[in-house]
Amino acid sequence: MATRRNVPTEKSGPEKEFAQAPGEKSIIAPAVPAHVIYKLLGFTLAMVAGPIGSYFLTLNTIFGGNSTYAGALAAIMANVVLIGYVVVAFKEDQSEALEASEKKKDK
Repeated sequence: MATRRNVPTEKSGPEKEFAQAPGEKSIIAPAVPAHVIYKLLGFTLAMVAGPIGSYFLTLNTIFGGNSTYAGALAAIMANVVLIGYVVVAFKEDQSEALEASEKKKDK
């Protein structure tokens, strides 16, 4: 036996919330602010260049060819970059929460 699927005629949820009237200008604002993208790109570059650079810079200059110590330093540098990113993300989140609470107080 074949069944018939009910097709809803009304828009619901996000379709209804973000629907635009015909002839209305499109919303072209980016979903993520530019400063967030720049921070992410900066930390991505640091995550690539920091550990690799520290490995090759210290391999023959500080550790005298011992790749184990140079690799350990590279792992530590990767963790430092990661912790730095988490700290910056928490501070950004806290500043946004403070701004939101100040706006509520002003109203």
